Amino acid sequence: MKSILVGILLASPAVAQDVSFSISGTEACLAGAVGVERLVCIGVSANACMETTDGSSTVGMGFCLGRELGFWDARLNATYRTLRHVERDLMAEATKLELRVPDSEAALRDMQRSWMGFRDSVCAYEFSTWGGGSGGGPASAACLMELTAQQSLMLEDRLEARRR
Repeated sequence: MKSILVGILLASPAVAQDVSFSISGTEACLAGAVGVERLVCIGVSANACMETTDGSSTVGMGFCLGRELGFWDARLNATYRTLRHVERDLMAEATKLELRVPDSEAALRDMQRSWMGFRDSVCAYEFSTWGGGSGGGPASAACLMELTAQQSLMLEDRLEARRR
């Protein structure tokens, strides 16, 4: 699965020069959405990119989807790091108060590791359903983008709740 992701994110330089991609559509959508409304923002920029002539080829689709996946992956990683710090601080406070509570930082770490395996397995299955056909790459890329975006938004909601 990792090789598929690397292939998506490192589309050939020639394709990168020809395909026009901007994350602004996704960012604008997110700026005006709250709660579950944000889910409709997933894929906005990739879809706009794939509607162009150069983005409509199999390679172009992989490039477009990979670029938006990169956006969501960076967002997910930043939120996860921040949430881990928040959980670590909450655990330190609980320890100072001599409270016996489950280790939320470790639980977050374990959940995220398990989620990554789940995401990769789901998207590997999606790839396999294409029987080796050229649509498998874009289908897998779309799967990775969708699940990564959903996880990012879920962690953002959790971070907001933990900061209250």
